[in-house]
Amino acid sequence: MGNYFGTDGIRGVVNENLTPIMAFNCGNALTIIKEKPIVVIGQDTRESGDMLSAAFSAGVTAGGGTVLNLGIMPTAGIAFMTRNKKADFGVVISASHNPPQFNGIKIFGSDGFKIPDATENLIEKHLLSTSLCDGDSVGRIIDISSEKSLYADFLYNSSLTTLEGIKVVLDMSNGASYKVAPEVFNRLGATVIPTHYDIEKGKINDHCGCLFPEIIKQKVIEENADVGFAFDGDSDRVIVCDSQGEIINGDMIVYILAKMYKESGKLVNDTVIGTLHTNMGIENKFKSLGIKFLRSDIGDKYVLQEMQKTGAVVGGEQSGHIIMGDKSTTGDGVLCAIVLSSIIAKKKEPLVKLLEGVKQFPQENINVTVPDKKKVLSSPLLKTKIDELNKKIEGKGRILVRASGTEPKIRIMAECDSAMLSFSVARELADLVNDIANLEV
Repeated sequence: MGNYFGTDGIRGVVNENLTPIMAFNCGNALTIIKEKPIVVIGQDTRESGDMLSAAFSAGVTAGGGTVLNLGIMPTAGIAFMTRNKKADFGVVISASHNPPQFNGIKIFGSDGFKIPDATENLIEKHLLSTSLCDGDSVGRIIDISSEKSLYADFLYNSSLTTLEGIKVVLDMSNGASYKVAPEVFNRLGATVIPTHYDIEKGKINDHCGCLFPEIIKQKVIEENADVGFAFDGDSDRVIVCDSQGEIINGDMIVYILAKMYKESGKLVNDTVIGTLHTNMGIENKFKSLGIKFLRSDIGDKYVLQEMQKTGAVVGGEQSGHIIMGDKSTTGDGVLCAIVLSSIIAKKKEPLVKLLEGVKQFPQENINVTVPDKKKVLSSPLLKTKIDELNKKIEGKGRILVRASGTEPKIRIMAECDSAMLSFSVARELADLVNDIANLEV
C-alpha cells in the first residue's frame, strides 16, 4: 500500500483527507498513465458523491479523457459496465461500509478487476501534478445511466432458477443497491420485504446493512421469511440470515458456494481462496471434503489475485466480500444473494442445513482506533507481547494483528479452541495497543 491507496482504494473523511482537489488530481492522473482514456464512473448514495464524482470527472476531461457516467450504481455494476463498454478504467466513488462522512475512490482496469498495486503506485506518483490538454481537446462527460438495465439483466440471468415462493428480506443499507436488488428479486418471482432503501430519508450505513445483521435477523423472524440479506453501502458485501435466525458470515457463504460448485463439478482445481482471517473450522472442513484451501492477504483484491493465480472460481472474506470468478470480477453482494436464494429454491431447505458438520473456532475480533497505525505496529512492545501470547496458545489457536486498510484502526483477531481464551488474548492485545497509541514519543 502507498500513501493514499489502502486495501480498497483511496478512502478518507470528506473535505479533510479526501478533498475535491485530490479527486480531480486522481482523475487527471489516469490521463497521464493512459492517453485519452475512456472512464466509466459511478457512485453510492452519499451526499458527497456528487461533488467527488464531478471533481474526478473534471480531472479526466481536463486531461482529454471521456467520462461515461452511470450515477448511483453498485461497485460490481461499475466493474461489469467497464467491461461492457470496453472502457480503459472503471471508477466508483464510495467508502463501502464506512459511515456517511467518509467517501472513497475505487479504480478498476479495463478487464473489470481492481487495479494492481503497481498501477496504484503509478497513480500516486502523479497525484501532485496535472496534465491539462488544449482547450479545444478537452473530453466530454456522457450520461449512460439509462444503460443500468444491462447489469440488472446480468443479475437476473445469474439465478439458478426462479424464486417463486421464496420470501426474502433485503437490507439495502440506504446504499447503492436500493433500486436494483428489489427490482431483480421481484423479477425472479420472490416476495421481497425491503428495509433501509429510502435514500431520501435514511443515511448510508447508518445503523443498518451488513454491519448490523441483528436487523435482518429480527425482520426474518417477524416476517417468517426464507432468508435475509444485508448489503453494505456499495453492495460489494453481503451478510446472510437463515430462516432459522442464524447469521451466516462470509466464511460460511464461501463454504456453501464451494460445496455447491464441487457437487456440480465446477470447482476448478478443487481450490478455494480465503484470507488470513478465515476461520480454521472452515479450513478443516474443506480438508475433509478434499478441497484445497489457500489464504490470501486481507482485502478482496488480494483474494482475486490468488484466484487468478490458481484458477479458483470461489473465494471471499469473512466480512462478506464473496467472489464467484466464473460470473464476476469483484465481490458482488446482490449476485451472491441471488445465487444463495436459488440454492434455497432448488434444495427446498434452509441454508443452515448446508452447514451441518462445520465446527467453527471461537474468534474474538476487536478494533482499536489509533492516530498512528505505523507507530503501533512497529512497536517492540507489541512484537514482544505477540510472541509471548503465541507461545501461550501454541497448538490451541492463532493471533492476527494488522492495520485496517480503510480506517484509522488496528484490527485484532484471536482464534482459539475456547471462547474464553480467544477473548482474554484479544483483550490483552487491545489494551496494549491502546497504551502504545497513547504513549508520547
